[in-house]
Amino acid sequence: MGLLALGINHKSANVALREQVAFDPATMPAALQKGLVEASLSELAVLSTCNRTEIFAVANTVDDGPVDLSLVERQALMWLSDYHEISLAELEQCSYCHYDQSALRHMIVVSSGLDSMVLGEPQIFGQMKSAFAVAQEAETVGSELARIFPHVFSVAKKVRTDTAIGKNPVSVAYAAVNLSRHIFSDLSENSALLIGAGETIELVARHLAEGGVKNIVVANRTLGRAKELAQKFDAEAVLLADIPDQLVNADIVISSTASQLPILGKGAVESALKQRKHRPMLMIDIAVPRDIEAQVDELNDVYLYTVDDLTEIIDENRRSRESEVLKADVIIDEGVQDYLDRLRSLDAVSTLTTFRRNAEDIRNSELEKALKQLDKGESADRVLSQMARNLTSKLIHSPSIAIKKAGAAGREDLISWTHDLFDLEVGETRSQHQHFTQENHRMKTPKKSDVGQ
Repeated sequence: MGLLALGINHKSANVALREQVAFDPATMPAALQKGLVEASLSELAVLSTCNRTEIFAVANTVDDGPVDLSLVERQALMWLSDYHEISLAELEQCSYCHYDQSALRHMIVVSSGLDSMVLGEPQIFGQMKSAFAVAQEAETVGSELARIFPHVFSVAKKVRTDTAIGKNPVSVAYAAVNLSRHIFSDLSENSALLIGAGETIELVARHLAEGGVKNIVVANRTLGRAKELAQKFDAEAVLLADIPDQLVNADIVISSTASQLPILGKGAVESALKQRKHRPMLMIDIAVPRDIEAQVDELNDVYLYTVDDLTEIIDENRRSRESEVLKADVIIDEGVQDYLDRLRSLDAVSTLTTFRRNAEDIRNSELEKALKQLDKGESADRVLSQMARNLTSKLIHSPSIAIKKAGAAGREDLISWTHDLFDLEVGETRSQHQHFTQENHRMKTPKKSDVGQ
């Protein structure tokens, strides 16, 4: 396959490093095109979320032998290092890489939510589909990834359908709201400011509304999207520029945007705290890169949590679904094997096509010779007899040489395989050959009485 899955995730690196390797969605197509050239790849797709950045690539084929995927891994890491201006040594310490069959399995595991911070969370499936779609639009997907991704999605769907791994999934959004319950005893008395209007924030808004929060404000870069989300939860919609004014009344602030720079700084929060007369604020930043400056955590009366801080809450829910992992593993193993079987089938079809084409070339050549001889008035019986001999000779020439080499090398397995392939009935000749081989071996083996003489 020449498939490679290279990544950095919440288990291998902290949020500070993960935000450094995160890709801006707006520049992703250009990044893919650049990566294809600079890492010498034939196909490329990139998944970039708050918990992981992963490169799914297919190596360029080489004429003189199999591809060295360790070299491809090195080239991909160097591109990632150059693109994000991070030292190569630092990336090597926190990255992981899978090749071919293992890479395929990893892609299915990720798409199924089995490698997520929240076991079985459903969002990653959509994010993988989006990564594939973006790569297709950027024209960095070829025939290999075009086969692999749909198969990955098919197996991941089966995992979610046939196991309880995704039953009542506990998302990062749920974990954030659950943390709010630990800080504030009665959420119905609190106001919430949500920054962003994507899928994660929509889940947060739903959980907050179900938890009793009545006053919710949604702040977003575009007011139209903020209003669209706010209408679902009887909330208020504002622009990002209005955040300083909204902070004064916000007991809970949860942020998740795709911004590459912080949206909320220490100064704005400090000013809001003074106006609130230092009533405590819970701030949860589940974006990567982070939306809230890390220095905000230095302020008194502010409880700031990042996506990494939600791990403990999430781990409790992970344990409740771990029994389903074994069932999922079986489905994934079957899915990987099914894909490998399909590849072998494609290889067989390709081999048969080449075999048939070569045979047809020989036929056409001999037919052309025969027709010319007939045009010259030569005997039809002699021409047809000669054509039949030539066809037979040329069709069995290459297999005959290969069989002789296999026999000289003692490759009984290939000889036996040839019998099956061509449905040969060798009868006594084969038995005599086996008898001769056994006798020959017996003659070469010294008797115990001869040892030491």
